[in-house]
Amino acid sequence: MEASVDKQAAEAARPAPEPEPTGDPILQVKDLVKHFPLTQGIVFQRQVGAVKAVDGLSFELRSGETLGLVGESGCGKSTVAKLLMNLERPTSGQVLYKGQDISKLSGKALKAVRRNIQMVFQDPYTSLNPRMTVGDIIGEPYAIHPDVAPKGDRRKKVQDLLEVVGLNPEHINRYPHQFSGGQRQRIGIARGLALNPEIIVCDEPVSALDVSVQAQVINLMERLQNEFNLSYIFIAHDLSIVRHISDRVAVMYLGKIVEIGAETEIYDHPTHPYTQALLSAVPVPDPDGRDSRERIILTGDVPSPANPPSGCRFRTRCWKAQDICAREEPLLQVKSQLNGPAVHASACHFAEVRDVVQAH
Repeated sequence: MEASVDKQAAEAARPAPEPEPTGDPILQVKDLVKHFPLTQGIVFQRQVGAVKAVDGLSFELRSGETLGLVGESGCGKSTVAKLLMNLERPTSGQVLYKGQDISKLSGKALKAVRRNIQMVFQDPYTSLNPRMTVGDIIGEPYAIHPDVAPKGDRRKKVQDLLEVVGLNPEHINRYPHQFSGGQRQRIGIARGLALNPEIIVCDEPVSALDVSVQAQVINLMERLQNEFNLSYIFIAHDLSIVRHISDRVAVMYLGKIVEIGAETEIYDHPTHPYTQALLSAVPVPDPDGRDSRERIILTGDVPSPANPPSGCRFRTRCWKAQDICAREEPLLQVKSQLNGPAVHASACHFAEVRDVVQAH
């Protein structure tokens, strides 16, 4: 009887899930697959296998929304970013921008779409050409798309962009090595904004920066999103940063999304064992919360993406794994929960809400 009362109290205390973003998706990813062939031989090469970097991803992005993409190194996050930008061609699947499959475009058609989908790269030290001035770097999109800004207006537009991202417009003739890491990333963001895009793919944009600088860049990105109605795909390792900036969060493991939902649900009530293990590793500054939290230690290593396990890919490290996990691959779908209503999709045969103590 007491257990039933406690369960009812826990469900009553749980906050209502945030409403899903409304409106038509601006970007849709359907069954996206990217396999990199493994070959043998030098002169007479033959394919002996494939690295399954991305293996059946599906998600949507709506206007003005930030979708966070998290997971361990090697799970395929950066490959997803390249596929969205068409820097890599998918093995199969679709990337739909306003209903148009951009993964099959090339030439002028692809050039036109890329005006609306830009990217901020991970390393501000290697993503900027050291031989070009800041003015040339930020103004290069105008040279590629001359109809956006006539030649006579480009310098003024570049200076305006420098001011928008918090840099001195008078530094337009400086070179990248004359700026700090945070300033260089602001230059990268200004370059991404040059063509007034609707979507910006952010591939770990703050992982190479100091913690204090990370906060400044994240605050800048949030301000720019509100000002220009941008949609972000935000890829990162740091779960605290992803929680701060994201509306929804997708968790990747070995080329697949294992859980996706509203930020509050993923962080406060995760249902997939992998998500629960990731969140249990996030540092908690409050000593009381730290002592009351159960740490989940995963055993074993991440399997090779060239030879992933059968069924559920996480089963080799999962404490809930049973025979069905090896036989059947769990679908990413909303399932009924043992201890509360299901509110988001999870790819687990034994998905179960597990409330965790989190740093806010």
